[in-house]
Amino acid sequence: MARINARIQPCLWFDDQAEEAARFYVSVFPNSRLLEQASYTEAGREQHGKPQGSPMVVTFELDGQPFMALNGGPHFRFSEAISLVVHVQDQAELDRYWNLLSAGGDPAARQCGWLKDRFGLSWQVVPTAWLDMATSANRPGVERAMAALMQMKKLDIAALQRAFDGR
Repeated sequence: MARINARIQPCLWFDDQAEEAARFYVSVFPNSRLLEQASYTEAGREQHGKPQGSPMVVTFELDGQPFMALNGGPHFRFSEAISLVVHVQDQAELDRYWNLLSAGGDPAARQCGWLKDRFGLSWQVVPTAWLDMATSANRPGVERAMAALMQMKKLDIAALQRAFDGR
């Protein structure tokens, strides 16, 4: 495996879809790439249960952020307790990521800018404008924008701004 220069690298646990997921995520984000793959060996088969030569770990980068995807078996599933946040600049970028990441995912898990992809991983697609609103000293505007956000699935930047502005 190539040495990753990041001190912290998230590891995503999959049953047996690590390579498929890594390829999908790399296709979604610009400046992304697959790095390397390690395969299971016969050693430890009584623990891992995977056939020799099947993908064990796939390393990849999403816009420069290193990740590892592990085919660890069906023992663990993703939950909303952790999500990946994608910061976007405008509605077109928000729509693009939302549509790509939510395709084939759980429609019931979409709320307030959160979604679950087809692998069960939770994402938040968050406009930087929302971060500016949420941290504003204009407390009534923050309250109005938060109330609007709580009614949305995919975030609508213009509607959030109108609510923030009291229009």
